[in-house]
Amino acid sequence: MGNTKSSALSKELLEELKSNTKYTEAELCTWYQSFLKECPSGKITKEQFEGIYASFFPGADPTAYARHVFRSFDTNADGTLDFKEYIVALHLTSGGKTLQKLEWAFALYDVDGNGTISKNEIQEIVRSIFNMIPAEDQKKLPEDENTPEQRAEKIWAFFGKKENDKITEGEFIQGVMDNKDILRLIQYDEPQRIKDKLKEKKQ
Repeated sequence: MGNTKSSALSKELLEELKSNTKYTEAELCTWYQSFLKECPSGKITKEQFEGIYASFFPGADPTAYARHVFRSFDTNADGTLDFKEYIVALHLTSGGKTLQKLEWAFALYDVDGNGTISKNEIQEIVRSIFNMIPAEDQKKLPEDENTPEQRAEKIWAFFGKKENDKITEGEFIQGVMDNKDILRLIQYDEPQRIKDKLKEKKQ
């Protein structure tokens, strides 16, 4: 019937996603089918996105983090993610090139989108990351980074900034590339859990 077109990825988009991500044609087609099943409109709203995140973290509260992640991937700022934005998001958070990941991380931390990061913005994102770490795991963190405030302070100190300074994208990327420890501090390492979850869904 006339329905085949809507449930198949366009050749152009398929080629673009294959060349820009590490996913195969088969994976992209499978994901597209499940994407349409979850989101028949072809778009994910912020609420749906938060719901997806919530299902990955049943014992925590990922709402704030999911909201920031959503904002950073909603490249055209229309309040929804289409399939392309969604796949680029998946790719970047689970296996993108380091530079792409860092550009995304900068966008995540640049809460107001003004092109620089302030200390408050770092605190805001780190706090949302902590909401997702189960309490017993928080206890296992090193003493100088086991609260959002301490972790934000540690990141800020690493960049050698004064209280009211700002970090530019170039400084951020260079700083993190020069020190892998900062990469660990700025991210919540969720991709493996999400990949496992996606595998479960496929079976």
